[in-house]
Amino acid sequence: MKHLNKIAYIIVLCFLWQSSLHAQTIEKIAPGVWKVSFGTPEKFKPSEFKDAPALDAMKQLQDNEKPPFDLAEIKFKTIQRGCVAELTMDESEQIYGFGLQNNTFQQRGFRKEIRVNSWSTGNVGFSHAPVPFYVSTKGYGVLVNTSRYATFYCGTMRKATESVNIKEGGNASVASSTLDLYKPLEKPSNSMIIEVPFEKGMEIYVFEGPTTKEAIQRYNLYSGGGCMVPAWGLGVKYRGKGDYTDVKAEKLASYFRKNNMPCDMFGLEPGWHSVAYSCSFVWKPSLFPNPDRFIQRMDSMGFKLNLWEHAFTFPTSPLFDPLKDKSGDFSVWKGLVPDFVDPEARKIFGDYHEKTFINKGITAFKLDECDAADYKDAAAQWSFPEMSVFPSGIDGEQMHQLYGVLYQKTLLDVFNRQNKRTFFDVRSSQAFASPYPASLYSDMYDHREFVRMISNSGFSGLVWSPEIRETKSDADLIRRTQSGVLSAQLLFNSWYLNNPPWLQYDYEKNNRDEFLPNAKQLESQVRKLLELRMSLIPYLYSAFATYHFEGIPPFRALVVDFPNDSAVYKIDDEYLIGESLLAAPFIDGTSKRSVYFPAGTWYDFNTDQKYEGGKHYAIEMSLDQIPLFVKEGTILPLAKPIQYITPNTVFEITCHTYGNSCKPSTLFEDNSYTLDYQKDQFNKISLEWNGKKETVTKKGNYPGNSYNVVGWVKH
Repeated sequence: MKHLNKIAYIIVLCFLWQSSLHAQTIEKIAPGVWKVSFGTPEKFKPSEFKDAPALDAMKQLQDNEKPPFDLAEIKFKTIQRGCVAELTMDESEQIYGFGLQNNTFQQRGFRKEIRVNSWSTGNVGFSHAPVPFYVSTKGYGVLVNTSRYATFYCGTMRKATESVNIKEGGNASVASSTLDLYKPLEKPSNSMIIEVPFEKGMEIYVFEGPTTKEAIQRYNLYSGGGCMVPAWGLGVKYRGKGDYTDVKAEKLASYFRKNNMPCDMFGLEPGWHSVAYSCSFVWKPSLFPNPDRFIQRMDSMGFKLNLWEHAFTFPTSPLFDPLKDKSGDFSVWKGLVPDFVDPEARKIFGDYHEKTFINKGITAFKLDECDAADYKDAAAQWSFPEMSVFPSGIDGEQMHQLYGVLYQKTLLDVFNRQNKRTFFDVRSSQAFASPYPASLYSDMYDHREFVRMISNSGFSGLVWSPEIRETKSDADLIRRTQSGVLSAQLLFNSWYLNNPPWLQYDYEKNNRDEFLPNAKQLESQVRKLLELRMSLIPYLYSAFATYHFEGIPPFRALVVDFPNDSAVYKIDDEYLIGESLLAAPFIDGTSKRSVYFPAGTWYDFNTDQKYEGGKHYAIEMSLDQIPLFVKEGTILPLAKPIQYITPNTVFEITCHTYGNSCKPSTLFEDNSYTLDYQKDQFNKISLEWNGKKETVTKKGNYPGNSYNVVGWVKH
């Protein structure tokens, strides 16, 4: 009998122990941020590689001392497939985010699989930068701290036990098309169901609002704050043809300077490597016989050099042997896949880049193919498989999800310890990447999707820039360039064009050096747009400073600032730039479109025509007009255009005022080549106009001077 009692006691203990393993715990981990843990979460979580949170800045936000909803009501369970969580949504709330989504905007009613992918077909959630984070118009954000291919059912699934209110007899009629057959029979569910495969636990971070914007701010600040890009990173970037020699690159650089075409950054594509796909990370002698001299010559013309690469390491590379035992068990294009989870692998890769490139004057890198192969072509699966094994213990699925941020981290560590700022191009990112100065790009080329991704990027701590390559017409070229002007980075990627696309946008004719009859006219139109971009740099630079210190994305959808205006819930082709500008790009060369203005009064940047908020307007613009609108009460600082930025650049600022009186505007001033802002070496310049008096006030510790206010213009 005693023996049986002992067995029963052991069984009870085992039951209690097993139950404790699956207990749900709730912990407040930062101002307005809660962590909900269940079971045994995975080892290689995105949080393991994030920057420290910007706690002082987070304390400046309102903290209600309680979460935005009852976290104890989140339902968890483990199943054979992995771990599942279920949250409840209100009927009215709208859902946004999940990273750089290109095909959808308002996400409620969709299933989203957070899976990294190089070519995002369909609308199931695949993306260059999928992030398991969403925000709600109810004023909160939710992040699942996973590097697995998590799936979010955003009100698309209904439990069998829920009432569905279907009348007896089922459907009243037989469907006559597949569209009718598969359309929803009822309104979406109020359940947000999240599945993390393979794992027996889950961590969920909940970010308080109370507004949508503040929830996004908390996420960005908890990530470490928004990225601080160099001022030159906001200028014009041009990437030359992949097989350029040093002579051809210098010739094109001279063209920009001789024709007064602003350009700060020049990018070299794969041909600079002695071997590319995979990479040698060694200059190709036949194209660049004297790299040091080439770098110096480009620097003397004011160009910051950016080198294309991916991490896959060719057998002849000097990095191959040092990384051989610190890489995965599958190759890509005959090259090693470095295990960037391993700090030693990151150090080997970073130290080589520091000695060979950064110390020689290279200012940035384009990090390509750090996503994963697309799923539209079964014969084009170039990347490593999910079953890959790495020495650190991470598997291929998790490595795919984290590779972009780990790659960025590897090279950023070098720039940070040298106290240098950079601005990468990168093709993949993930959670907690807000502090990383990198702009995402894509080989895709749909103009409408490009604009949608500008709006979507602001929900998830990402920076996105559309590229301009060849185009269909003069109008298409100009409208695409305008969209570039109104994005985080103005980028012309001519990796397969001999000449700039404004001289000839037909691919074959361009490479035969056959220019358009009106090439000079198009050149002049593009020059004006590049000059406008240079005029906007002080405003954009200050918006990025606000991003860093306050977590407010510089480019964001209208719904972020106007979550109570149902008219903006589906608007994905307009967005805010900073506090005061609204962009409404014209897609595919069109000259007419409908524009909705949220609350307030808005001025046409070109004509000063005023539009009352809360209404849609049919607006027509010529190719000489930029689709940009200014909020009433704004002081807009515009700079005299320059060709490129140096450490000694002083912008001549003209302040444009809109309305009878204006809110103060702020210019952020520091040495934008360094990280000295982290030591409080910066100024804030307040621009004020009350309808009668103009005032310029500087406060801060930075001894330099980047701005000279030379005039005021009233609109």
